[in-house]
Amino acid sequence: MTFRIAVFASGSGSNFQAVAEAARDGRIPASVELLVCDKPSATVVKRAESFGIGTFVFNPKDYPSREAYEQEILRELQERGIDLVVMAGYMRLITPVLVEPYYGRLINIHPALLPAFPGLHAARQALDYGVKIAGVTVHFVDGGMDTGPIIAQRAVEVREDDTEETLYARIQRIEHELLPDTVRLIAEGRVTLNDRKVNVRLGD
Repeated sequence: MTFRIAVFASGSGSNFQAVAEAARDGRIPASVELLVCDKPSATVVKRAESFGIGTFVFNPKDYPSREAYEQEILRELQERGIDLVVMAGYMRLITPVLVEPYYGRLINIHPALLPAFPGLHAARQALDYGVKIAGVTVHFVDGGMDTGPIIAQRAVEVREDDTEETLYARIQRIEHELLPDTVRLIAEGRVTLNDRKVNVRLGD
């Protein structure tokens, strides 16, 4: 049985591309089956088309509520037999409509060492606070703002001459490594969730 992945994204889709390339090249034992995007003009839609990956693109303003479009997304996921949902720059909080059926199979990548600096502009938050170490977190989604159980983290040194742009560029390079690595571990059955404790089995 093929392990099937859906990726949610709202912007350029560089993390989408990192996962799609890893699956295409066999570094992840899985197939990216679907892109879900809430911005029809987003660059990530073109990236998905270039990989031949199906898309569900919608405009939230066309729906009466967040729950209404999430019901439609859920049907898409279930019809395609999606095993894992990867939030990769999807800029909307999600409701129990998606969280409950996919809890433990729904992950997000965030450009900070959570629980520090949740929400938007994490690199800017890190610089404003004056930390010496920033980083990247992959976590399970629980419906809160970057509050779910942590699966993997990697640090990024903050340099004295960093701007938001230079720091975020280095964070993104780590994201493009950490997210496919984490998806691979999940696809291989090496990640287990028990309450807030996540166990990752690296060796055989």
